[in-house]
Amino acid sequence: MIHIFRSFLYIVLFIFSIVLMSLCAVRIHYTEHLSPFDPLNDGVRFYDPIVALLLATSLLTILWSAFVGHTIHGRHERRIIGTFLHEFLGLGVLFILWLVGAAIATVTSNVPTLLTRWGNLSSCWHYSTCRILTALLAFAWLGWIVVLALLLTTLLFALANRAWNEQMHGRWDPRATRYRDSRV
Repeated sequence: MIHIFRSFLYIVLFIFSIVLMSLCAVRIHYTEHLSPFDPLNDGVRFYDPIVALLLATSLLTILWSAFVGHTIHGRHERRIIGTFLHEFLGLGVLFILWLVGAAIATVTSNVPTLLTRWGNLSSCWHYSTCRILTALLAFAWLGWIVVLALLLTTLLFALANRAWNEQMHGRWDPRATRYRDSRV
């Protein structure tokens, strides 16, 4: 039963990652193609390093969620990157990437200083670029929440069933698996 919930969370994470990737691509395209008369950065082209981090994070998450979702749904057993421990470590890396990206994007958007190019997002809704940044920030936090839920679900399931070295699809039969001694 838990595999259905985990599959659902991986599908949601996949969708959120695609949306975040699209928003990051739009932001990078906008900042790399500024007109000379654009008031943002006096028309000088640039890119936000945090947007590049969120883009890389979303791309890694798309690959990871597709791989793990396929493994869970298809009951595939792999020797390399196939156990709950591997899933937990992969989710831990994604957790850190999503948290750092969302946190820095939040700080960037809420502290109006000369060093930031985002400004205060709560007062610029009439600009489409501001709405894109707000959506980018929202999906960064939503993605982090889903990764956190997956991390906790994997942790609790693996601890409750002592399944750290079992296949990550979560529906195993120790007598039928190909990669474990069946001394049960």
